[in-house]
Amino acid sequence: MEAMNTESLAKAIYIIGNGVIAKALAVALSGKGKDVIIIRGSVDGQPDYTENMEVEVEGGTLQAGITISSLSNYTALDGMILLTNKSFGNEKLAEKLKSKAKNTPIVFLQNGLHIEDSFIKLGFTELYRCVLLATSQSVSAHKVRFRLVAPSPVGLIKGSNEVLHHLVNELNTAVFSFREEPDIQKVIWKKVISNCVFNSICPLLEIDNGVFHRNEAALEIAKTVINECIAVANENGIDLTMDEVLQNVIAISKMSDGQKISTYQDILNKRETEIETLNFAVAKVSLLTGKNLVPVTALLGELTRIKSGLSRIDRV
Repeated sequence: MEAMNTESLAKAIYIIGNGVIAKALAVALSGKGKDVIIIRGSVDGQPDYTENMEVEVEGGTLQAGITISSLSNYTALDGMILLTNKSFGNEKLAEKLKSKAKNTPIVFLQNGLHIEDSFIKLGFTELYRCVLLATSQSVSAHKVRFRLVAPSPVGLIKGSNEVLHHLVNELNTAVFSFREEPDIQKVIWKKVISNCVFNSICPLLEIDNGVFHRNEAALEIAKTVINECIAVANENGIDLTMDEVLQNVIAISKMSDGQKISTYQDILNKRETEIETLNFAVAKVSLLTGKNLVPVTALLGELTRIKSGLSRIDRV
């Protein structure tokens, strides 16, 4: 297989998904002079249009006009692709992209475990994973509030370290920063375990993210989930400790006090959630070890899935 021509990475940047992270990233990259196009992955047959977006950051507000398009408008995507869509749509998205971008670098900016599997099965050659260390929430239809926690690590799933280096250089901005990460699997597991805590307990309690530093009983449930998930991670060669994950959960809880986690927002807005790639994904890996290591984590996931399903039933 020929080496990737890194000069192509300086071409258009396609962001699939039009949520709050996509908007913040598009405006930040546009400010760096990049040609950014947001693609609505689940919508086809619509002409391009320009959306004027605003992003509130510390110290001011950034603005940019961003092109919004759909996959059906392209026969090929040449440059790089950033996935910010919900990970439960990856199987269908991989099918759509296999004839348009099989050798194009794809960066997953999504939550979840093993979210790249659909792309690996279809033979995509350049796959990279980012763990987002930033928060963004909607202020209005065209405005989001963005906060950078730390540079988001990007690591190699399939491809080359040379392309990884160029990807990070292209994506990195002062507003939304990125860094190379040699041990991305450990970072993925740490984030997934934290997400298993927030994305199941908070929706079930119908409470904001700050509950874990405010309420000892909620924190005890979080500790149970963390302990279970760490046991699975350790069984799979991921060296994580209770203390480092717990401290991460408490730090996130304090930082995002008053904010609702994405799964809770999805339930309130009657949208499908990503719980399948969180609690259920860890449970699936647990079963592959021949042990049931995550009974509480799996139960919380099942209750969250039921709650999500009930929220989408039309009531008479």
